[in-house]
Amino acid sequence: MRHLLSALLLAGFCAITPVSNAIAEPRHAIAMQGEPGLPADFAHFPYANPDAPKGGSVNYCVVGSFDNLNPFIIKSLRTTARGVIDTIFGNLVFEPLMQRSADEAFSLYGLLAESIDITPDRKIAEFNLNPKAKWSDGRPVRPEDVIFTYKVFTEKGRPPYSDRMKKIEKIEKTGEHKVRFTFNENSDREFPLVVALTPILPEHAFNFDTFDETTLKPVIGSGAYRIVQVVPGQRIVFERNPDYWAKDIPAKRGVDNYDRITIDYFLNANSQFEAFKKGLCSIQTEADPVKRERDFDFPAVKSGQVVLETFETGLPPVVTGFLFNTRLPKFADVRVRRALAMLYDFEWANRNLFAGQYQQTVSYWQNTELSAIGQPASDFERKLLAPFPDAVLPELMNGTYRPPRADGSGGDRKLLRAALDLLKEAGFSFKDRKLLQPSGEPFGFEILIASQSEERLATIYQRTLQKIGIDVTIRALEADQIQMRKQRFDFEALIGTTGFQGTLSPGIELLFRWGSASRDAEGSFNLAGVADPAIDAVIEAILNADSRENYVAAVRSLDRLLISGAYIVPTQHNTEQFMAYWNYLEHPDKTPIFGYQLFTWWRKPD
Repeated sequence: MRHLLSALLLAGFCAITPVSNAIAEPRHAIAMQGEPGLPADFAHFPYANPDAPKGGSVNYCVVGSFDNLNPFIIKSLRTTARGVIDTIFGNLVFEPLMQRSADEAFSLYGLLAESIDITPDRKIAEFNLNPKAKWSDGRPVRPEDVIFTYKVFTEKGRPPYSDRMKKIEKIEKTGEHKVRFTFNENSDREFPLVVALTPILPEHAFNFDTFDETTLKPVIGSGAYRIVQVVPGQRIVFERNPDYWAKDIPAKRGVDNYDRITIDYFLNANSQFEAFKKGLCSIQTEADPVKRERDFDFPAVKSGQVVLETFETGLPPVVTGFLFNTRLPKFADVRVRRALAMLYDFEWANRNLFAGQYQQTVSYWQNTELSAIGQPASDFERKLLAPFPDAVLPELMNGTYRPPRADGSGGDRKLLRAALDLLKEAGFSFKDRKLLQPSGEPFGFEILIASQSEERLATIYQRTLQKIGIDVTIRALEADQIQMRKQRFDFEALIGTTGFQGTLSPGIELLFRWGSASRDAEGSFNLAGVADPAIDAVIEAILNADSRENYVAAVRSLDRLLISGAYIVPTQHNTEQFMAYWNYLEHPDKTPIFGYQLFTWWRKPD
């Protein structure tokens, strides 16, 4: 069977002799919409300091464990070592063809590929590899490596990497340093950018047959760092490659400044914080403003050895809240979820837990033009949503929707009655102080938590739900146990997020978070189990929008659908990024719209 699949795959992977038909003038960069913000002769990203000193070390600390160094496979997906590819600490080992700018919504600049030729309809994209690009063992990066990457991802990789070839008709080597992608009818306008952001692997350093097995052997990439030490589950150490091929290209100037990066793992957040106070960790983040005031008063802060700083971003806040597993019959009815969504008392939590410093989360793209809140649906949206007349609440269509506002008592009778009425409409009944499902069984569920802060939120929610006879239990698990349960969708409810960070350019990742095809794909981030044809149709419209106006309208339509579907009970957010760090670190003056970028920081010379 494997040989048959390989034969079928080879039809899309063609290593051929050079072809002569040029498709466009080479471009140094590409944007999802409009033109990139930086010219072809740009010297460095505006949020990086090209004069940052090189040298020294930094220690990052995380909660969890790891047993794998290959981030592209299903096995140990959620326990793969940090830093190999990493949106926070940087892609230390593997790199994509192009580098995303953190100061633009979605623009890419040359990295492994120094330029791109692309047709106006984005159906053909040819990447011109940088002739200087090398793997960390000194061997050149070749078009064959790009072709191998897609072949091994398709047969052995995890979603979303394993799904890339579904939108590709063929991949060809078209020159010594050229590789061309021809996209099929399933592709969209964003997909060439997704291809440009896909990490590339060295063919000579991986065994195709065993690629899907976990490994603790240091992997080889083209990035600025090599793995030099691995203590399974406890520590991974990276050292900067002095011969890194890209250290002088514009996208990498002022980046990758440390000689040595250590990532230590801790069992829980408390032990991690204690390690930071002792100087074992270089940085510490904290989302809770009350904990910031309470916990960050130790001697090193008072003496100035630890710096406390906040950064502002231009991104919508990450939606965090109580997420329901709608694969379970108890959460299948949207009326049940809407009733449950009424009963989180933000006002009480904000006053008693957060000193009034939080805002209530309402929209998935809050505080941006992509949000549907306060915006009546446009004609484009109404046409897009017309085949799904009951999918969106009327008040969300006309722009008047506001979330139910509790009185801050922790048990607003008006909201309790409204929620109970909605549950009764769904066939529930209330008897002997218990809420009964249509089957007659008591209604209740378990919330998984991984920290004390999550426990506090869950306890608030539990207390309110108990007032209408809902039996909520709270179960604390270690972070790695939570991750494994997420991977198998083995939970009823948990405190989760909709993604890694907010974005001003939602695109293909929406398929993996909300698309029907990802509902039962092991390892997907569709934790809620969403499978809605209306959402699928709107995501397709987002991916194929041919104008900014239609793109914004399509994202607003998705916002309306997600809020109406009540897959998650949003809690609250604070737009400030808080960072505590030891004063031997320094960062650039400019903060880009994506917030602080740790891989642009440096250590002060001794």
